[in-house]
Amino acid sequence: MIALLSRRLAGLVITLLVVSLVIFAVMDLLPGDPASIMLGTSASPETLTALRHELGLDQPLLFRYGQWLAGVFSGNLGQSYTYGVPVAGLIIERLAVTLPLALIAIMLSVLIALPLGVLAAARRGGIVDAIATVFSQVSIAVPAFWVALLLIILFSTTLGLMPAGGFPGWDAGLLPALQALVMPAVALALPQAGVLTRVTRSAVLDTMHEDFARTAVAKGLARSTVLWRHIVPNALVPILTILGLQFTFLVAGAVLVENVFNLPGLGRLAFQALSQRDIVVMQDVVLFFAGLVIVMNFIVDLSYLMVDPRMRKAA
Repeated sequence: MIALLSRRLAGLVITLLVVSLVIFAVMDLLPGDPASIMLGTSASPETLTALRHELGLDQPLLFRYGQWLAGVFSGNLGQSYTYGVPVAGLIIERLAVTLPLALIAIMLSVLIALPLGVLAAARRGGIVDAIATVFSQVSIAVPAFWVALLLIILFSTTLGLMPAGGFPGWDAGLLPALQALVMPAVALALPQAGVLTRVTRSAVLDTMHEDFARTAVAKGLARSTVLWRHIVPNALVPILTILGLQFTFLVAGAVLVENVFNLPGLGRLAFQALSQRDIVVMQDVVLFFAGLVIVMNFIVDLSYLMVDPRMRKAA
């Protein structure tokens, strides 16, 4: 097991290094000069040259990459061109909004999708299966930002029950902060719940045809016992895979919903940095997203070993 973990960790580090090089090279190829954007079109060539030197933009690509990578490993992510503050502080500040939003959304998705998918498989062809099929098709087809707009119209404009947007901050209290995140979380959770419902139903149906499931039924065990104690735990591998992908998507892909609700999250920070050509912020945020995907894949791989003894033997 230790050897397996060592190999996985080594692969994780190598992947992060390769991804960081690709991110840095791509960001360097983006059109637009950060110095020109900061100073405006009326700046003199001498002023532009001085600012480019101050920002280190006149250094060779590999030298700047080495400096950036050394800063990442030391915790110094650089200074934002636009905000004039350390990027690490910006990411932590915005992550305090995006991470709880993603966690609430993934919990809602699981609470909706797992029972619905399992019951749809257990009652294949019945009314619950029909409801699960319609729900998954509709929720997958409807964009999250459109659901967000409908929620604002219904619960904010019409009923006046929820705030239409903004985030008061955690200092304002737990309840106001959670109220600001409820509707964005629902908007993000519904499409993901549709995908998870479909995957759960398929995984449970496939596991029902395994020999151990038929043997358990033949021994006279109650069908509910066979379903929840034997079939569902053995159907978790594809479900965990989707959950890992969904969590990283909810953290990295919530930019549209964050903009609809005017939430100061990490996705909105990335969007603003791109529009303002703030290369340092873009590099660090994209690297954070990429690192999150790689780390989540690593965690999901480890979870396979925990839920499926056959994989531990194979490893």
